[in-house]
Amino acid sequence: MTEPLPAIVLIGHGMVGQRYLEALAERGATATHRVTVLCEEPRPAYDRVHLTSYFSGSSPEELSLTPAGFMEEHGIELHLDDPAEAVDREARTVTSRSGRVFPYDVLVLATGSHPFVPPVPGKDAPGCFVYRTIEDLLAIEEYAKTRSNGAVVGGGLLGLEAAGALQGLGLATRIVEFAPRLMPVQVDEGGGAALLRTIEGMGLTVHTGVGTQAVLTGADGSVTGMSLSDGSTVDTELVVFSAGVRPRDQLGRDCGLAVGERGGISVDARCRTSDPRVYAIGECAQAVDGRVYGLVAPGYEMAETAAEDLLGREREFTGADLSTKLKLLGVDVASFGDAHGAAEGSLDVVWSDSRSGIYKKLVMSCEGVLLGGVLVGDADAYGLLRPLTGSVPPVAPEQLVLPAGLGPAAQLGPSALPDTAVICSCHNVTKKAITACSTLPEVKKCTKAGTGCGGCLKVIGQLLPPAADPGLCGCFAYTRAELYEIVRTRRLASFRELLDGHGRPEARGGEGCEVCKPAVGSVIASLAPAVGASGYVLDGEQAALQDTNDHFLANLQRNGSYSVVPRIPGGEITPEKLIVIGEVARDFGLYTKITGGQRIDLFGARVEQLPGIWARLVDAGFESGHAYGKALRTVKSCVGQTWCRYGVQDSVRMAIDLELRYRGLRAPHKLKSAVSGCTRECAEAQSKDFGVIATANGWNLYVGGNGGAVPRHADLLAQDLSDAELVRLIDRFLMFYIRTADRLERTSTWLERLEGGLDHLRDVVVHDSLGLCAELESLMAEHVAHYRDEWAETLRDPDRLRRFVSFVNAPGAPDPTVRFVPERDQVKPDLAVLTIGGPVR
Repeated sequence: MTEPLPAIVLIGHGMVGQRYLEALAERGATATHRVTVLCEEPRPAYDRVHLTSYFSGSSPEELSLTPAGFMEEHGIELHLDDPAEAVDREARTVTSRSGRVFPYDVLVLATGSHPFVPPVPGKDAPGCFVYRTIEDLLAIEEYAKTRSNGAVVGGGLLGLEAAGALQGLGLATRIVEFAPRLMPVQVDEGGGAALLRTIEGMGLTVHTGVGTQAVLTGADGSVTGMSLSDGSTVDTELVVFSAGVRPRDQLGRDCGLAVGERGGISVDARCRTSDPRVYAIGECAQAVDGRVYGLVAPGYEMAETAAEDLLGREREFTGADLSTKLKLLGVDVASFGDAHGAAEGSLDVVWSDSRSGIYKKLVMSCEGVLLGGVLVGDADAYGLLRPLTGSVPPVAPEQLVLPAGLGPAAQLGPSALPDTAVICSCHNVTKKAITACSTLPEVKKCTKAGTGCGGCLKVIGQLLPPAADPGLCGCFAYTRAELYEIVRTRRLASFRELLDGHGRPEARGGEGCEVCKPAVGSVIASLAPAVGASGYVLDGEQAALQDTNDHFLANLQRNGSYSVVPRIPGGEITPEKLIVIGEVARDFGLYTKITGGQRIDLFGARVEQLPGIWARLVDAGFESGHAYGKALRTVKSCVGQTWCRYGVQDSVRMAIDLELRYRGLRAPHKLKSAVSGCTRECAEAQSKDFGVIATANGWNLYVGGNGGAVPRHADLLAQDLSDAELVRLIDRFLMFYIRTADRLERTSTWLERLEGGLDHLRDVVVHDSLGLCAELESLMAEHVAHYRDEWAETLRDPDRLRRFVSFVNAPGAPDPTVRFVPERDQVKPDLAVLTIGGPVR
């Protein structure tokens, strides 16, 4: 008779539970043991780290961490929606809610944690939720459909994610945090201040240093508000409690296992409880160092340790690195090592720029050893700094926090890290293990690095050899030009459709990245009429794809103010319009400057002033000059034959016609043009993306020019063109460039990269060698027919206008940090002098 296989019963199937199953399978233990899993939720393990991505389009299925067929392949018996209710350690059995009894030889508790809900009156009223499971999110989503505002109790990691989710559901959202700053565990006072300013700038209201005293309810018993510990009350129709978690250790308590004084099932270095047949891993366990770890990375290490011990192998878990890198509400936040400078005699090296929401602090020992740090707003260096913790950095610490240009360049890259440096803290993967691979998919498959929080992906990419992969980014294997074709031919009007249908498999269901989002946003905007998308770049999903300047349809300046640039086609302006610009500048206290593109810049506008400035300008006949977008900027001109004795054509009229035709056209990069009325070239047309020079017989068209840091003289594409021929060729040229260029590629670089160069371009757009010209002309005609001024469109819509405030709870209040001082009868930014260094309190 065959001996039955030893039985392993796993209670809990979250992220740590699934990692334990994978560890068993990788070690062959599923072939030598009968494995049963009791899961409380109605679905298998899913990614709680990226739970909020559900609200941006990820489905529950896409969040799943359980590969299709995994359970069947390894003979694992999974019972969903049937949690364990009792453990009999003497009989070695587990009884589930359905009444079934499961015998075990080894029991593993991975029950996780539960949200802490403060014991305040009204906490169970309709409209109160926690933020922990997909079911919680589904309930919040449904309830929010008929509500207009909400509040989150708790300003930690999950609290900020919950706040972002409520705002994404269209609710006016506030955050209530008992501590004096947001994310008090991860960031210090300075980092909290930078985070607060950035989050308030996104339209959220934040209350710190106050607690929730009671949830207020209406006649029907549902939530209507909250009373706070400072005596104030706030209106809210929905409350999400995200005030921390507590270990789910009740099963352990009930069956007599040792439990820590503050909760958590006590385990030793091998993750064994006081009963050697029972293990506890993840958030339900109190590790041998006395801590309960609420991060996924320590949970994964505990899962690996328990699997190794089951097989009699040596491995211990004695504590974990609490370093964290996250993007919360679009803000990069990271902390590592001794982030709060608790070590005696430690010193801080600090860079703080409150205007841009950037805060960087390194904690150093007197001997120059890097002890830890906090990064808010710019956490790009996290992947390199965290592995250097505990060592003396190869460059001076101030070089590691100063922005480029304000100090010596810090030549610090992955090569500075030792082979033993842990690059992926989620899976404890070293630099040596990563460099043994040659591609990112290989790294993920062999080491699992990059499959957790994703914070290590940038450094992993720097450690790997240059890839032949021409893809736009880690989310798309296609180039920008290929994505353009996909969007055009399949008429895709959303980033989500494109990513989920054509992204790399590992990126589908995700959020995209800072490379692909604006690139795809530009593609959709340039094809908007043809694919049925909204031409307004701040509508719906499009708003989340835009670069910084596009978010407010104005250029962000050094001190947090904005510049306004009205369109002045061809540089021609009437005295009446000139007076209006002067009056607007005077009335709003703006700095004025005539630009090299024959326009007038108005600097120093606060965000809440923008609609008022636009209204005055639009009423006078102005429109957006798109100085903030990757679009047509200007078409300069000389005065031409109308006034100049050398002019041979009306260059001003042509410049105005071209600027009005191509205004608002979104492209891979900005576009500049000029029209000169004769070969004396006063408008400098040959330094533009497309330039026009008059001849006695018509117009010569030049393309691919560029001024700036790397000047390039434009090439002659065609000559002696009539007005209609000129416009037709420019239509074709621009649409072919938009169709085939890479992201952020100027026409000059594109033309030099284009196979066949100018000759090929001439064949395509002049001789129609590819048969594309009719289509290119049609796309341009669609753009011209559907153009709408973005300023005027914004002013007509009250919902769109709500974006333009410094503080959502005080829409008319100016940002007190945006200040000016007089200079030469105008104003200039009042920029504070920033300091570096200083001893810790």
